[in-house]
Amino acid sequence: MAPRVLRTVPEVKAWVETLQQEGRRLALVPTMGFLHEGHVSLMREGGRRADVVAASIFVNPTQFGPREDLARYPRDFEGDLGRCASAGVEAVFAPEPSVMYPPGYQTYVDVTDVSQGLCGERRPGHFRGVATIVTQLLALFRPKVALFGEKDYQQLQVIRTLNRDLHLGADIVGMPTVREADGLAMSSRNAYLSADERQRALALSKGVRAAQALLSSGTRDTGVLVDAVRRELKAADLREDYVEVRDAETLSPLGTVAPGQTARVLVAAFCGATRLIDNMPLDG
Repeated sequence: MAPRVLRTVPEVKAWVETLQQEGRRLALVPTMGFLHEGHVSLMREGGRRADVVAASIFVNPTQFGPREDLARYPRDFEGDLGRCASAGVEAVFAPEPSVMYPPGYQTYVDVTDVSQGLCGERRPGHFRGVATIVTQLLALFRPKVALFGEKDYQQLQVIRTLNRDLHLGADIVGMPTVREADGLAMSSRNAYLSADERQRALALSKGVRAAQALLSSGTRDTGVLVDAVRRELKAADLREDYVEVRDAETLSPLGTVAPGQTARVLVAAFCGATRLIDNMPLDG
């Protein structure tokens, strides 16, 4: 069955009120559309954790910089509805920008520490936009569970922090990155890649796996782990944006991965004109 499409805030409020009256537990999957199997996996997991699954499809303008790809960000609303239906989503919130940011809108959310560095440094204002729209969605839907992919790992930590600090009450679930058969992390931006670029983009996953392998063999110096990633990027002629090893929870930079510590290796690089990101856990 096709999901119900909600376009306005009053429609969402009325729908959520009905769920609450029926005592049904809600899972929410916020997205920017152009859905792939990674998004669908979040929706299916939401169905396992709740009685009802809702998704949002909204290309949020406040998280794009002035030279970023808002206008050309890929869109396929009818295809997205089909994928939502296949995953058992009951409602899709697909507002116009003016619904979320009406005339006179002036409230924004800044999550200070975990948004520093990494994508926060390279994309000024990005996480302010992410935090603002996710806060709106959590406040509007009041889900018991909200699901996000670990591919956008810094984003996930920003969302966990705002949910905790603002007492929004959702169980924030991070799900492992879904990958293509050759290891490339699924991303809507993969649609920008030429055939040659698509092959070269594998350097990101090869690099973070090389760092994992080094740690498993006893190498704890993060400089050595970072160099392993950089070698893969250089071999594939990708332009590095950043390669870092950070604490998995606080995102503090690390010089070494201590025994028993949970860390994360994170990479961003340009493949042609397309900026791609990836990350993997490093368990000390």
